[in-house]
Amino acid sequence: MEFSQKLMPGRLIRRYKRFLADVELNDGTLVTAHCTNSGSMKTALEEGAPVYLSPVSDPKRKTRYTWEMIKINDQWVGINTNIPNKLAVHLLAGPGIPGLEGYDFMSKEVTIYDSRIDVLAVKNGDRCYIEVKNVTMKGDEYALFPDAVTTRGKKHLETLMRIKKEGMRAVMLYVIQRMDVEKFDAAKEIDPEYAETLNLAVEKGVEVIPLQIKVTPAGVYLHKRLSYEPR
Repeated sequence: MEFSQKLMPGRLIRRYKRFLADVELNDGTLVTAHCTNSGSMKTALEEGAPVYLSPVSDPKRKTRYTWEMIKINDQWVGINTNIPNKLAVHLLAGPGIPGLEGYDFMSKEVTIYDSRIDVLAVKNGDRCYIEVKNVTMKGDEYALFPDAVTTRGKKHLETLMRIKKEGMRAVMLYVIQRMDVEKFDAAKEIDPEYAETLNLAVEKGVEVIPLQIKVTPAGVYLHKRLSYEPR
């Protein structure tokens, strides 16, 4: 999936107030960009590191740029939390996702019970509910989620368990926006309750698909499915 417009290169000055980042563009211009990532960005934040921003044309937006990626250890890490959902829909409608091939209908942001799940896919009349999470944190060879305590994420897992109990397919799709990892697990050191709930969800039949994507200034592309290996 390619970016719709050319990205602007620069270097990170600082990230602050969770949703703002000061960036010096390559021409020396100082700008403030919107940071969609509300997490800690642990292992994906380094002042002075190269970054890419996407320009924003919406006149109502206060910030004229969105922060898309940062270079950590000579590799691009995608930090825009909107990308995983867009990519998931793009892949499901086209080449497919390993383990989720052949679906012919999709709805986004579907309300079920007391939650909203990112994607509903249908194949031969069978429903599959897919919750998508953005993963940027690294620990040794592992991609880890979450990078901050997430009660909302825990609730999504509980909803997926209810969906599975009702006889429908329930999937947690973790989109890993970095290439320097080989496995996936929950970050129990950061949110032990989430990790415990994920283990329970797997026991109850919720599927875990960790999907690694290659992030470049031109676009983001499916690389491969990683293994889910609890430590």
